[in-house]
Amino acid sequence: MSMRFDLTVPLAKYVAINYGSLTFPFRRYQMGKVYRGERPQKGRYREFYQCDIDIIGDGELNILNDAEIPSIIYTTFKDLGFERFLIRINNRKILNGFFDYLELTDKITEILRLIDKYEKIGEDATRELLKEIQISDEKANEILKFINIKGNNEETIIKLKNFNINSKMFNEGILELEQVTNAVKAFNVPEQNYMIDLKIARGLDYYTGTVYETVLMDYPELGSICSGGRYDNLAEYYTNKKLPGVGISIGLSRLFTYLKMNNVISTKAASTAKVLIVPMIEDLSFAFKIASDLRSEGINAEVCYNRKTTKSMLNYANKLKIPYVIFIGEDEIKTNTLTIKNMETGEQETGIIKDIIIKLK
Repeated sequence: MSMRFDLTVPLAKYVAINYGSLTFPFRRYQMGKVYRGERPQKGRYREFYQCDIDIIGDGELNILNDAEIPSIIYTTFKDLGFERFLIRINNRKILNGFFDYLELTDKITEILRLIDKYEKIGEDATRELLKEIQISDEKANEILKFINIKGNNEETIIKLKNFNINSKMFNEGILELEQVTNAVKAFNVPEQNYMIDLKIARGLDYYTGTVYETVLMDYPELGSICSGGRYDNLAEYYTNKKLPGVGISIGLSRLFTYLKMNNVISTKAASTAKVLIVPMIEDLSFAFKIASDLRSEGINAEVCYNRKTTKSMLNYANKLKIPYVIFIGEDEIKTNTLTIKNMETGEQETGIIKDIIIKLK
């Protein structure tokens, strides 16, 4: 048995196993729990929910799919009500090709993981860590200068081309990055919502091309709230078929924890139930019927099964912040009415079921 680290690796296995029954490109979204060895703190949990969106190809996957992903990110966060967010895009082939040009091929994985930490630890700490893995000051300076290239998307592409590095991987990465950013624009994503950022490395080993990270500009302390990229070889552990993919993951638990802390979103209802039904008789059938009627009208109702004192049941409603209590006794059953108490004002009234439902709505 194991605890699921992410939703992407299980997807690769699923696609490999069900290859014969799927139509490609295969598109899917999934929400589920995943687990990490985190040090628990605000917004970071060992168990949390992720939402993944992926596109899987059979043999090949057009690079334009890499551009559709940012358009999905843009639409998703606009629909959530955000305006100031930035999708940062890079390509691992550019980084790998550059490190190969610096004759650091055997240290690529280590360097990528350090770059992935750059914004958390800063330039000086990154320089020191590069030194710890036996990278010279001269090459460390070149790496730091490279990943900090500034400019708009077109300017960055021109600066990358001007390196004139004789590396197939490096130049392939530039071409892909140019195609992706041009296509993202064609998907009507405003340029203020996406940009090339050479510091985006994504530390996971399975990314092979385009990589993304998304930040809320008004809440930089959240870090990346939506990340992912291209993975061409992930399914090789389960099949000899080439099943390239591209996708993103949103850390839902972390995102909504911070948004709630900063009052960007709030829970309007203080309780999961709007009304507590308190039967004053042993026969609960009428109470069950009323609960079903209320729920069918979209009113959350809870039936109190414990035959305790009226005071204790009212205390129970107060503790759970349930705003209304309905009492059901012999008189209510005979007259087909309900007695309802407003827990905030203390007002109590009796009426026919239809009127009580209208009141609760």
